[in-house]
Amino acid sequence: MILAALQNRSEHKCELCSNPKSLNIHIVAPETREALEYATLICETCQLQITNPEEADPNHWRCLNDSVWNPEPAVQVLAWRMLKHLKNQDWTRDLLDMMYIEDDTLAWAKRGYQDLDTIVKHRDSNGTILEAGDDVSLIKDLDVKGGGNFTAKRGTVVRRISLVHDNPEHIEGKVEGVHLVILTKFVKKSN
Repeated sequence: MILAALQNRSEHKCELCSNPKSLNIHIVAPETREALEYATLICETCQLQITNPEEADPNHWRCLNDSVWNPEPAVQVLAWRMLKHLKNQDWTRDLLDMMYIEDDTLAWAKRGYQDLDTIVKHRDSNGTILEAGDDVSLIKDLDVKGGGNFTAKRGTVVRRISLVHDNPEHIEGKVEGVHLVILTKFVKKSN
């Protein structure tokens, strides 16, 4: 199982910041296969900031001083991308200059990297920018298939959404305990 292999590889710590709590498997884009060579084990804090790099806390990412030397290509890719997102910090430029990364790993890092200036924002039905952790409400009844087989009614509040990083038209959240991918055109940001 991939989780056990990642826990063993990472010694049950975030492979970026060494936090031992709230660890999740993260498949490094643009790969989608859940295979060990494309996966990292990272904490919720790192996950949130990787998904929303415009909100990254530069002080949190000082942990990259250590993780850039990780021998795992997937970890190197994430470290390189976060350093690029934080390129306005003096220390990140220096660390990028010192970082050694194989050509094929660098190509992978560049394939999945988007400069913050070109990132498309997630917007609700009114054009309001959505951010991870926002609450939204449904603007129409939605039929839920699969694990739920119910109708999520108009006005239902979906709390603490997460953004689908590679598709600005999709968000994720739970309705009646069922994890769903929801189209942004069917929600509005709650106040």
